[in-house]
Amino acid sequence: MKHTQRSDRGEPGIGSLDFIADLRKIVGRRHVLTRPASTYRYRRGYRFGAGAVQAVVRPGSLVELWRVAQACTRAGKIVIMQAANTGLTGGSTPDGNDYDRDIVLIGTLRLSGIHLIDQGRQVVCLPGATLNVLETLLSRIGREPHSVIGSSCIGASVLGGISNNSGGALIQRGPAFTEMALFGRVGIDGRLQLVNHLGIELGEEPELVLSRVEKGEFTAQDVRAAGKGHDADYARRIRDVDADTPARFNADAARWFEAAGCAGKLIVFAVRLDTFEKQKDPAVFYIGTNETDELERIRRDILTTFDELPIAGEYIHREAFDIAETYGKDTFAMIRYFGTRRLPLFFALKARFDIIAQRVPFLPAHLSDRLLQAASRLLPQQVPSRLRQYRDRFEHHLMLKVSSNMRSSAEQYLKEFFTHNSGDFFQCSNDEGARAFLHRFAAAGAAVRYRAVHSDTVEDIVALDIALRRNDRAWFEKLPAEIENKITLKLYYGHFFCHVMHQDYAVRKGYDAMAVEHEMLPLLDQRGARYPAEHNVGHLYEAPSAMLAHYRELDPCNCFNPGIGKATKKRNWVAESVEGCDASR
Repeated sequence: MKHTQRSDRGEPGIGSLDFIADLRKIVGRRHVLTRPASTYRYRRGYRFGAGAVQAVVRPGSLVELWRVAQACTRAGKIVIMQAANTGLTGGSTPDGNDYDRDIVLIGTLRLSGIHLIDQGRQVVCLPGATLNVLETLLSRIGREPHSVIGSSCIGASVLGGISNNSGGALIQRGPAFTEMALFGRVGIDGRLQLVNHLGIELGEEPELVLSRVEKGEFTAQDVRAAGKGHDADYARRIRDVDADTPARFNADAARWFEAAGCAGKLIVFAVRLDTFEKQKDPAVFYIGTNETDELERIRRDILTTFDELPIAGEYIHREAFDIAETYGKDTFAMIRYFGTRRLPLFFALKARFDIIAQRVPFLPAHLSDRLLQAASRLLPQQVPSRLRQYRDRFEHHLMLKVSSNMRSSAEQYLKEFFTHNSGDFFQCSNDEGARAFLHRFAAAGAAVRYRAVHSDTVEDIVALDIALRRNDRAWFEKLPAEIENKITLKLYYGHFFCHVMHQDYAVRKGYDAMAVEHEMLPLLDQRGARYPAEHNVGHLYEAPSAMLAHYRELDPCNCFNPGIGKATKKRNWVAESVEGCDASR
């Protein structure tokens, strides 16, 4: 007699083999991966998170994705959606092996379609569309997506940003957000339903709807106004520098709407988003100071007295500057010389090398990182000389990017400001400006490399993603000695005008990184900070009760991405799996 029970160790029974055979019929044998070596790079997070999966499935069409989701729902499987696997909090991979059902991880990168609407003023993006590809496509018509650098440098997907309310670096645009999406959800009855809130007439039958949106088989007459395509209120919020709350943070319920902020609790097939006119001939000013209050006064002055908001304002501390220069050098060089388009291929090759290296007992851990770090020493200097001179003079660095219209007023303001203050500034050449921002974004990956190379002295990384209050003048962290002594390295960098800071700590060998993090969080609570700011809770942060209620409403069976926000991984959101949703229907 056939059975579908799950072995505690995940060995497939007869029913499991039938299920895998069904998946292969839908997407083809080569796109259903079951061997641990084949699934490794999908089930291990970019920074955190790892666990076993029954299969990784890579559908080649939205109809295939729908059929895979149906098969998983009928079989009572957990589904984790994943695009580029670039998340920083482990939210698109399993977290351990204590789930009560088998996990099917669905990789969406083959579903990379993008359609322009209204001469490119809006776009429809499929699950595998990346920010980099979208940016390249829109640049041909003089427009930009919500985010143009940062996560796009490592191949992040558009839908990943929407699903996680990712923040982005651009001051005028706020968190990734839309009210227009096409998605599947499982109700309390256990049935998968397709919901079309794109504002595009596509018919009623699910597979027809999915086929038409994937092929772009709709006309301008099929498209109607249907809701917001970005967070249009953000520019007003960020200017309110005396508010006692952050400008943006992940648990802000005002930024949750169906697919926006769903964190993988829905199967999102497509989103419709606004695009933005591309700024021509922007200017970058590089600012250095040894006084944190000087940067805060610049922030407040520009946000409250200028008619136009800057494009971006990125902060990096001297120690993060140094670590990025050393441990992010190869990533910096690769992006500079080859662009971001090849990075996903690079990460895939690196993951395959790691799998092979792990099979050889006498090879050291993190061998690929160690080899890449050794090779990076042969590369020429990547950071421009004027930036390195400022590194020697100043502890705190700010990159201010403004439009051509704002260039002269910003320059005049900075000249007058530093006439009476201790810091200094200069206007970057185009090459210096591009490399300054690239160096800033290399800092995020540099912490991961540092941990790998120094595993003999570093226990682990604590990575915090913090939204400070808009009125917080004492924004630079001062840790108490009892925590400071447990840390070998601190990296501070962030989106300064938004008061969103990324803070990475290398914890000394022998100390529990999670315990160190738990010592830090009450200090942030005392400061009125909110966390995470823009990377979602994933499996690192405890979600507040309102966020968990939101997730339960989206996914009452807890069958999509269970366990995020440190919630239960059990079926139906209970401590132990009980009958409720009828997965057999």
